Amino acid sequence: MIRTFITLTLALLASTVASAQNIRAGIIGLDTSHVLSFTKTLNTDPQKPEVMGVRMVAAYPQGSKDIEGSVKRVPEYTEKVKAMGVEIVPSIDALLEKVDVVFLETNDGRPHLEQLLPCLKAGKPVFIDKPIAGTLVDAIKIFDEAKKAGVPVFSSSSLRFGKNTLAVRAGSVGTVKKADTFSPASLEATHPDLFWYGIHGVESLFTAMGTGCISVKRSTTPEGKITVTGIWEGGRTGTFTEGKGYGGKAIGDKGESPIGSYDGYDPLLFAAVHFFRTGQSPVTPEETLEIYAFMEAADESKRQGGAEVTLKSVMDKAVAEARK
Repeated sequence: MIRTFITLTLALLASTVASAQNIRAGIIGLDTSHVLSFTKTLNTDPQKPEVMGVRMVAAYPQGSKDIEGSVKRVPEYTEKVKAMGVEIVPSIDALLEKVDVVFLETNDGRPHLEQLLPCLKAGKPVFIDKPIAGTLVDAIKIFDEAKKAGVPVFSSSSLRFGKNTLAVRAGSVGTVKKADTFSPASLEATHPDLFWYGIHGVESLFTAMGTGCISVKRSTTPEGKITVTGIWEGGRTGTFTEGKGYGGKAIGDKGESPIGSYDGYDPLLFAAVHFFRTGQSPVTPEETLEIYAFMEAADESKRQGGAEVTLKSVMDKAVAEARK
């Protein structure tokens, strides 16, 4: 009898562990190449150890309704994820009946808040791909609503998880005194300038520098490219510049290192899966909001002819609007 009890107990434990590892994931928005990469990694056998037991099972295709570059991708990407075993559903509510967690992938940040709310109501953890929102005000609302619902969310660019960038974050060069990053920064008229694509290089910059940015100044290079320099607490400086490809350098009190590389989508996906399993975000809401305040302050600096703009000033204004 004791042996039977032990056998049953071990079987129950094994079943519990297995069910905890088996996660049904869903997608909102099929207008970014990220969904193809994520789905391929999750639904290809044998699975990589970092995503074992997580499958992309359903998708709601509607993303942006008025950004042509996004809208035209939907039919193609819908067919491609279907071919990888993903069921296409007619609504977000229908998606939420079939999944445990959500990848909010709509390329356009403006509908993210509206798309997120039913996920929060259903208690489904959500990874929100970049940009988290179309405005700093909506980014604040997203975290406010998630906190109110008690549902974990997080947002990040894939550039945060570049190997060298993470090493600097972990202290490989000591305290970072100065960092410079570059990435493409194509613009979309419906979003603040850096939200659309400059977020990649800015995310790398903050990964290396950490929080504590006080103010920014925006200008242009002799070639007419965007460049934004931030002053951090303690007189540390960080600069993002529009450029080709992805990269940069961090200088610390113990040496220097390249940063800002793009190491593929899998590192971000692995971080999202770990988040879904643990409920612990790899990026705090405070850091994410500071990143978006940096980019909003850069736009304000542009409007003011390159004047220095504090992040506090744009955050205070956005918080007042978000919580009025």
